[in-house]
Amino acid sequence: DKGCQELRAALFFVMRHNKMFKGICRLLLAVVLAAALWHAGRPWLFVAGEDQLIDMMPAYSGMPLDIRFIHSVQKTPVEEYLVVGEDLSELILQRTRYHSFGVGLPFMESDGSFYQEGDDFVMDNMNRRFPSLSLRTGVGTQLTVTVDGEAHYLYRFHPPGYRVDIFTAPGFYGLKLVFQERWAKFF
Repeated sequence: DKGCQELRAALFFVMRHNKMFKGICRLLLAVVLAAALWHAGRPWLFVAGEDQLIDMMPAYSGMPLDIRFIHSVQKTPVEEYLVVGEDLSELILQRTRYHSFGVGLPFMESDGSFYQEGDDFVMDNMNRRFPSLSLRTGVGTQLTVTVDGEAHYLYRFHPPGYRVDIFTAPGFYGLKLVFQERWAKFF
């Protein structure tokens, strides 16, 4: 016990009186803080529900984002393939694949390159740019969003009409969303 007390006293003395130790600690703290701020300021991709943050991850150019749902009129699957743009500020719809030809589905030459692949219809090279997307779950639509290979089956966890927004923003925006989600009920 006496040996531990002496060791603690010696360490306390060194930490309290050694200017070099204090300088090193301040430098390390500054480096950690700078790295955290840099990381938090980089663009992230957010999948945010009305009342909760569903997912967030660092965005990168070409990051894949797939949306799958059952078309409300045709009652057949639709798959939309998007990527995060080069400047990390937009989402680009590259291709749509659907299983029936009808209302609300792209088909014009100006929409991209249209072709049939097996039983599916594909509109490729669409290059439609969006700053953000707002989706809603629906009855029987089975809305699923897959970000960088991670699937979110939104229809399983949220009622019909639930709004989901997808966008890029600096990472510290996610802290704001988490704070609102966790603490809004107290204010």
